[in-house]
Amino acid sequence: MCDNAKTFVGAKRELDDLAKLFCDQQFHEAVVRDAAKESIEFKFIPPRSPNFGGLWEAAVKSFKTHFKKTIGLRVLQHDEFVTVLVQIEACLNSRPLTPLSSDPNDLDVLTPGHFLVQRPLAAVAEPDLAEVPENRLSA
Repeated sequence: MCDNAKTFVGAKRELDDLAKLFCDQQFHEAVVRDAAKESIEFKFIPPRSPNFGGLWEAAVKSFKTHFKKTIGLRVLQHDEFVTVLVQIEACLNSRPLTPLSSDPNDLDVLTPGHFLVQRPLAAVAEPDLAEVPENRLSA
């Protein structure tokens, strides 16, 4: 439910027009024709078959596992949500891909983070401040 402000009424009208456009067969054919002209080929995996997605679905599964174990049933504020997403991203992009040298004493490994920022993204864990009263926290 929302008030009858012009922006909401206009947004509803735009969304209705967009829904009609996506249902229009001519629009669908135009998208397919333009995609063919640009040599864009759409390939879809079968529905509800993430095992067909290969590597990217494995990454999605890893993210979902971390996210569900971290969040549980809690509802987060926007800033908390973004923080959790970034920390999970850093965790996943810090997984080792291959050793950097053949020396068994060298424990440095190549990670996806090296391709992003030339180093692993994992940082030292921050202390849990959930039990500290807010008036004792400094900005």
